[in-house]
Amino acid sequence: MNVIPRVALAVAVAVLAAALPVYAADSTSQEVAYGVGSVTSTLVYAPVKASFCILGAVTSGFTLPFGGPRTAEKVASAACGGTWAVTPDVLKGREPIRFVGGHGEPSGSRAASRR
Repeated sequence: MNVIPRVALAVAVAVLAAALPVYAADSTSQEVAYGVGSVTSTLVYAPVKASFCILGAVTSGFTLPFGGPRTAEKVASAACGGTWAVTPDVLKGREPIRFVGGHGEPSGSRAASRR
């Protein structure tokens, strides 16, 4: 009959230990994991993005005599604009990743700067 108080004590200690703020260790390890994921993803993503940008620059050069400078600029900015690095916020879903960029800033930034 001496086992029940020990089991109850062990359960109480386990519940209290689980409730203690261990968030610092978890958040630090999570931040490290997101950082490693960010660097690894960028090492894969950046060469693909650079290849797309180079292809866009070549296409922009071919567009220039036929479409004019504005069209050539749109092609080049679409190919070379956008996100170049995968940040931890992208991996967390807080920021979008834009493979193809547009002309100028995103619409949210333009709207904020007009105010």
